[in-house]
Amino acid sequence: MTADPREVLVRPAPPPDATVRYGPHPDQVADLRLPARPDPTYPLVVVVHGGFWRQEYDRRHTGPLSSALAGLGYPVAQLEYRRTGPGGAGGWPATGDDVAAGVAALPRLLAERTGLAPPGDPVLLGHSAGGHLALWCAGTAARVGGVLALAPVADLGAAYRLDLDGGAVAALLGAGPDEAPDRYAAADPVRRVPIGVPAVIVHGERDRQVPIELSRGYAARARVAGDRVTLIALPDSEHFGLIDPLSPAWPQVLGALRRAHAGDRGIDATLRSG
Repeated sequence: MTADPREVLVRPAPPPDATVRYGPHPDQVADLRLPARPDPTYPLVVVVHGGFWRQEYDRRHTGPLSSALAGLGYPVAQLEYRRTGPGGAGGWPATGDDVAAGVAALPRLLAERTGLAPPGDPVLLGHSAGGHLALWCAGTAARVGGVLALAPVADLGAAYRLDLDGGAVAALLGAGPDEAPDRYAAADPVRRVPIGVPAVIVHGERDRQVPIELSRGYAARARVAGDRVTLIALPDSEHFGLIDPLSPAWPQVLGALRRAHAGDRGIDATLRSG
């Protein structure tokens, strides 16, 4: 990994094998990356990018991660969605609606475009704000086989109070939890448990963008509600290394992905790796 962990956000990656559209808006698309040697036991991995739901960040910064996963035998779809800010058409519920619609359509779109039909339901891999969307989407009617949430914004109320990324939650939901309680009840993963889908969360203890306490609180509440959740805390990891195939955290991310698509039948507890 380079000295600047943010370098992964602009690192070039090979172009996708195809781009498919799941809706009429320009942002309702997904890039497909196909393995040269598909593993017949690997599901489709839908990658939901982060960037605090803002228009300035798009799916391209997950290119290195997605290319690496395809190289290991996973079919991958990098999902785009409407986002907030200048030039964006996102906000709630549009942003969530896009993710749910894309996840529901992608297995069919993959089969139609490439002939691939991976086993089971797709696994959602979301980072940061994408981790919020992955956990939220898994609790909707979308068919999801598992969730890997990397440093997710899993508690929107707490993220609002912490003013993460300078008002990012307010920009997404239009107000704070006191002014829009129904919106937070609909959009906040920690308020929507149980989701009924096994989830693995990986979070760095040195994360300054999204504090690990949000994941700890979500995992504790989800387990009380009956969900199967594993939280893997990485003592030496910050926020961006989790999506960087060159980082020391990458083997932990791969192991967590395998657990997510196996239904995480092993440990239901908080693990500390280092």
